[in-house]
Amino acid sequence: MSWFSGLLGKRKEQTAKNPLKLSAFRCDMHSHFLPGVDDGAQTLEDSLQLLQKMQDIGYKKCITTPHIKMDIYPNSEEKLRQVFDQLKEEKERLGIGVEVELAAEYFLDDTFIERLQQRELLCFGRQKYVLMEFSFTTPPVFEEEAFKRVLDKGYVPVLAHFERYLYFHGRPEMAEKYRNMGVNVQMNLLSLTGHYGPEIRKQAERMVDDCLFDFVGTDAHRIQHLQLLEDHLSLPYLAELGKRLVKNQGL
Repeated sequence: MSWFSGLLGKRKEQTAKNPLKLSAFRCDMHSHFLPGVDDGAQTLEDSLQLLQKMQDIGYKKCITTPHIKMDIYPNSEEKLRQVFDQLKEEKERLGIGVEVELAAEYFLDDTFIERLQQRELLCFGRQKYVLMEFSFTTPPVFEEEAFKRVLDKGYVPVLAHFERYLYFHGRPEMAEKYRNMGVNVQMNLLSLTGHYGPEIRKQAERMVDDCLFDFVGTDAHRIQHLQLLEDHLSLPYLAELGKRLVKNQGL
């Protein structure tokens, strides 16, 4: 058992001497601050508040990743670019200095491969990272083939919030399996606060212990998410992340 695992039973009493500084990551690569397109920010004011808070807590750059999920959030890349350009113009008018970039969070459903074949995906970084997510409760059935096709098209798949997939709990080796295929793994910072529940927190802590992640993200949908994260930066597992190299730093 690692030193961090030994904290599980008494985490309320434990705080780190050196809290995590989010500026160490420089860039947040998973958020939902585009207004009115998914379950994230709903108004332009919400979006601008989120961006100002991102800047205040230390981020220099934020990549927004609105959902593209057929039947629930059937967003087109063209629509998202239009909304993003309007938000960016208003952000700059108000003097909010944090850099912004548009990508997307693609749900692995029947339409994803069609999108991959027919159009350019919204990606981020020089490596053309594509953020992808699974169902939280139903295991994927063709993910390995999908990952292979993404890689064959010249993109690099990034699996969003691995720790939140209930069917992978107790199976952290699946993260290593995907990474060996060329997939990057992303973990939500809020998972380490217990925001999504104790089992998800436990899985996230195991990922930190075993270095089973490449990116970390806020997955912020509203300003309260950032406030919650800010309030917990002294938790030992979050503080430990400040000592790690993550790929956010190269974005």
